[in-house]
Amino acid sequence: MARRDFGSFHASNVQELLELPDEKYEAPHFPVDRPSFEEYKNNPPEFGKEMRKKHFLLEPEVTFINHGAFGAVLSEALENGQKYQRHTELQPLRFLDRELFPLLVDISRQLAKFVGCDPTDLVLVSNATTATSTVVRGIPFTKEDTIFFLNTTYGAVKKLLREVSRLTGVHLQEETVELPLTNRNQIIELVQDKLKPGTRLAIFDHIASNFALTMPVKEIIEICHQRKVAVYVDGAHALGSQKLNLRSLRPTYYTSNAHKWLSTPKGCAFMYVDKSCQDTVRPLVVSHGYGAGFNSEFIWTGLRDYSSFFAMLVNIDFWRTLGEDRIHSYMRSLVKRAVQYLSEKWSAPPVAPSDMFDSMALIQLPDSLHFVPPPLTEVDFSCAESIQNELYHKYNIEVPIKAIQGCLYVRISGHIYNEMSDYERLAEAVLEITVRRKQEGQVE
Repeated sequence: MARRDFGSFHASNVQELLELPDEKYEAPHFPVDRPSFEEYKNNPPEFGKEMRKKHFLLEPEVTFINHGAFGAVLSEALENGQKYQRHTELQPLRFLDRELFPLLVDISRQLAKFVGCDPTDLVLVSNATTATSTVVRGIPFTKEDTIFFLNTTYGAVKKLLREVSRLTGVHLQEETVELPLTNRNQIIELVQDKLKPGTRLAIFDHIASNFALTMPVKEIIEICHQRKVAVYVDGAHALGSQKLNLRSLRPTYYTSNAHKWLSTPKGCAFMYVDKSCQDTVRPLVVSHGYGAGFNSEFIWTGLRDYSSFFAMLVNIDFWRTLGEDRIHSYMRSLVKRAVQYLSEKWSAPPVAPSDMFDSMALIQLPDSLHFVPPPLTEVDFSCAESIQNELYHKYNIEVPIKAIQGCLYVRISGHIYNEMSDYERLAEAVLEITVRRKQEGQVE
């Protein structure tokens, strides 16, 4: 492979390295060794409390069931990333000018295998929000165009869409998913009924953040393809909690954070773009890779800390060694048991069928907590915040409370460091709050 300058960088051509077939590709030497988890191949560890103690940095006294917010880092990955930060500073020019790009290419190739896509279709970004802004702001919408999305869409994405509509005049078509749901076909039928051919872009969550629902994205994507509608899937919560195969899923665009459920250090995500659209997707920041190809344009958007991308390989090793299916199965079964337990303790009606909850779930809070203080006409964010703050300050329980369509819900997360005792503590705390507020005349 002949060296080609990347701006003034002394590095091989990024596009050519990514396009090489595996049999012709030579992986570079990584200057920092990754930890080994070989001991777990024949003797897999128990999930729950011991996993938390050995591999996560969470304070032992906190009941942490809000992994879905910003994740919680695998301690070995954090340590590996810090070693890369130190390695960078030993000889900054050597690392950034000569070593960095071939190493990032190798990371991209390894990540592409993990998520089931061609490495030339994937770029590394800091977070899913950056990826979404990159795609949406890069499409030349007009006032004749429509963007289709559901009310389950992440709040920051809705704000982005409103801003793009203000700038371009594009019409926003938001359709409503009503809770409770009795089956996943209700969402499929909603999209079938409301999505019109000629829509410029449709945006869907893979796992809806506020609603905690795992969406039927494969069926939704197929509907979009049938109607020739470009489809963007916001999979912020998917990587690490779902086994991804983007070749099978076939979205037009896809993004996911690695720092959430895969538990990498913060600021680690990827963006996938189908080859048919790569010519029109440009980074928000233009730098030395401009004009050198899709991957080259994104690999360097100015100097930043790349350590979380290097650390991600530790997380991938960890997931593969422990077994992706085993990890995903534990998360799902734990959340399912927690939903059943909390629903029984609080006499809560079901929000959605169990197959629509994976690593997160919504459970309705007890009816008596749905007290509406004047002048409100229904529970809102302030009601939810009051309960969430009480759980945090009085019980040291980190969990979000959501006000959705006039009801209060708790959104629980289940990761490999969680166990049933976390949700048992939550159940008792909520019941104590209910009794105390009843005594104070704050509940119905």
